[in-house]
Amino acid sequence: MSRVIDQIRASKLPSNMMQFAARGAMQVPAAENIEILVHLARHNKVSGELARMTLAGWDEKACLASVSDPQTPREVLEYFISPDNLRPKLLPALLENPSVPEIELVKLARAAMRETIETMLKSPRIRSLSKALDALRSNPYLKKEEAAEIDKAAGAAKVAAPQSGPEAGPASSDQSVAAASTPVAPEAEQTETTSGEPDEEVTAYLNEHADEITAEGEKPFQAIGGIVELLGADYFPVTQASEAPQPASVTATSAIGQAAKPATAKQIAGDPKRQNTLQKINSLDVKGRIQLALKGNKEERSILIRDGTKVVALAVLEAPKLADGEVEKFASQKNVLEAVLRQIPLKRRFMKNYIVVRNLVANPRAPLDIGLGLMKNLLIADLKNLSANKEVSETIRKLALKMYKQKLETANKK
Repeated sequence: MSRVIDQIRASKLPSNMMQFAARGAMQVPAAENIEILVHLARHNKVSGELARMTLAGWDEKACLASVSDPQTPREVLEYFISPDNLRPKLLPALLENPSVPEIELVKLARAAMRETIETMLKSPRIRSLSKALDALRSNPYLKKEEAAEIDKAAGAAKVAAPQSGPEAGPASSDQSVAAASTPVAPEAEQTETTSGEPDEEVTAYLNEHADEITAEGEKPFQAIGGIVELLGADYFPVTQASEAPQPASVTATSAIGQAAKPATAKQIAGDPKRQNTLQKINSLDVKGRIQLALKGNKEERSILIRDGTKVVALAVLEAPKLADGEVEKFASQKNVLEAVLRQIPLKRRFMKNYIVVRNLVANPRAPLDIGLGLMKNLLIADLKNLSANKEVSETIRKLALKMYKQKLETANKK
């Protein structure tokens, strides 16, 4: 290992040189620069954010060469295979690199979105790994025909690959049975929701937004923020009984890492109700999701408000059964489309709810003009809290402080 990376690992470089390294400006080979950046991104609190930004814009050819090389340090491979840092063009090389740990492929398979699933299904290595196939099989975004394809590949993988170790056989078999028993799309629930003629409210919404619906075509459900954020970290166990223990470095910065705690039975099984709801939504087209947004239950609305298709997400706000408490939560969410946060203030019913107004102003994702327009409605205590909220923009904080002082002065005069 080079002297430079040794010094960085030992924190022997001065701070200005560490910042220099975090910009990728060290005079070392490209692969070594990547290794330095990954180390800083994962372990250095001061330079880590800059290193992550540098890596995000790093030359793709150099990254591809690095992730294709079996000699590349494991920490680098784990960084690039993480859902937070994954680049689509690097994924095929990562999947085929034998130095990428199988546990990382399993985690990726559980949390994969549509594009990643399609790439993984084309990978010869993935098709030979029964645990990765089982993880894909339980992914709510998997299509029925893909599940059938995986069943065939999983059978072939288990025949072709003898089990190593006394525990491997039973664990693999148990996982296969559990995966096979997971329903891909609950037919009865889907039929109940989508069969029959839409009622007047659904028909009116479909007619009003016909052009937008046509423009979206067959766009599938994609959750803003990703599946891990949607289902929660507990839904994706990092380890199975047969996979523990793993080195601490395996899950040090994983978005779904829970290595410090043993997986509970609930974690391993997931939440069947929530999984079935998501699978049902994933099986619907745009019109079907709109109908569910308008006529579905609270659980379904909480997922569909995160839909990346605007016309679907906005349909949730038109649902007759939408409760004030749900809107209060939507107003504070950072993982919804900006269009959702713009639509909420246009509803007089929602603006009569002070908590909705307060949550919108304090939401860092809310458009600046929305926040500025609603601030005048905030109470003194909330203006004070807002002025100290580092998550919102400086403009919001400064105006909140100014309005707080003005209202406080007015109150003192009375």
